[in-house]
Amino acid sequence: VEAHMDKLAEALGMDGLAFRLKNAQHPGEVTPQGMHFKSCGLKECLTTAAERSGFLRKQAENRTHWKDPGAIKRGIGMASMLHVGGGAKIYPSDGCGTILKIDDFAHVTLITGASEIGQGSETVLAQLVCEELGLPMTAVTVVNNDTDITPWDVGVHASRTTFIAGNSAIGAARKAKQKILDAAAAKAGVPAETLFLQDGFIVKGENRERLFELAKFLRSLHFSDKADLVMTSFYYEPPSHHQDKQFKGDVSAAYAWATQVCEIEIDTQTGIVRLLKVTGAHDVGRVLNRLGIEGQIEGGIVMGQGYAITEDLRVEAGVIRNPNFRDYKLVTAPEIPEMDVSFIETMDGEGPQGAKGVGEAPAICIAAAVANAIHNATGTRITALPFTPENVYRALHGASEPPVWNAA
Repeated sequence: VEAHMDKLAEALGMDGLAFRLKNAQHPGEVTPQGMHFKSCGLKECLTTAAERSGFLRKQAENRTHWKDPGAIKRGIGMASMLHVGGGAKIYPSDGCGTILKIDDFAHVTLITGASEIGQGSETVLAQLVCEELGLPMTAVTVVNNDTDITPWDVGVHASRTTFIAGNSAIGAARKAKQKILDAAAAKAGVPAETLFLQDGFIVKGENRERLFELAKFLRSLHFSDKADLVMTSFYYEPPSHHQDKQFKGDVSAAYAWATQVCEIEIDTQTGIVRLLKVTGAHDVGRVLNRLGIEGQIEGGIVMGQGYAITEDLRVEAGVIRNPNFRDYKLVTAPEIPEMDVSFIETMDGEGPQGAKGVGEAPAICIAAAVANAIHNATGTRITALPFTPENVYRALHGASEPPVWNAA
């Protein structure tokens, strides 16, 4: 699709950025497939990535060197993506359950259906709960490792955990907060609407006057004549819909966008492609954990780099021909490019604190952007992955022409 965007722009005499901006989706749009884009930062992604990378200047400059002597050429390419950012209703339910309890010392146990597979969900869920309850991160323990105990969740897929499990955790935390504030309001003789939880205290009004230490107040609830504990549960089901028989439907509660610009160096004598720099801009709704989301984007870029340039699973007659890392080439540290990542915060109304899912997004654009960069460097468009030296050389010189090696 992104190669076609460049080809269409060229046929119309437009630059690729202007063509993409003219056709970019916008907030409020409803697509022919029934997807409703309540928030959308695609145009901001396009302009941010283009400006930070110097895309238009470098693209024009690279084209002037196609016929220059020398084997080494530079190229720059752009690609964008649309992805579900609020779950994807491919099953009857796309929800997640949460059980939350607060003990007599204001320590929170958050029991979530969401699984932790290294994406950092435990940290984000704890952050969201702390934000609601006015507690430090050290006061929250996340339990997610035993399905005999945890509530139901559909699974870790579709970049959905922060959005779906996050909303579920917030729902449980808000129910707990309301229970605490109602009890505190009755004891203090003030409206519950004037009370807040902050820094381990129940506070009142705009000046945040401290009324009760939260831990002591919870103990007073527990050991009173009408003993009570703070335990809540919440199940969040996103307001999305199954596709119908015509494959139409608003399948996600929110949608995410990104634009990535890849800069490459290509040796036309050997077909070797080096990814030098990736400039990305991602509509993430809102950044909840800066370090975590940067790591997610960086890891996804490297995953996309392998998909684009090195990884080639060979299956013949049902047998994998390269079942080891000698023949199945993974990207290693020396090949990782420079990265410049920006976040576009569109504050999605349905997302937890405005956030959208971002898990798969950074890996999606890389191959298309590299393909466009190869064309920008050489004038040759390659439409098959991966861009290994052999495949690139054959595309540039023809399958039967042997490589020409310079004499040492």
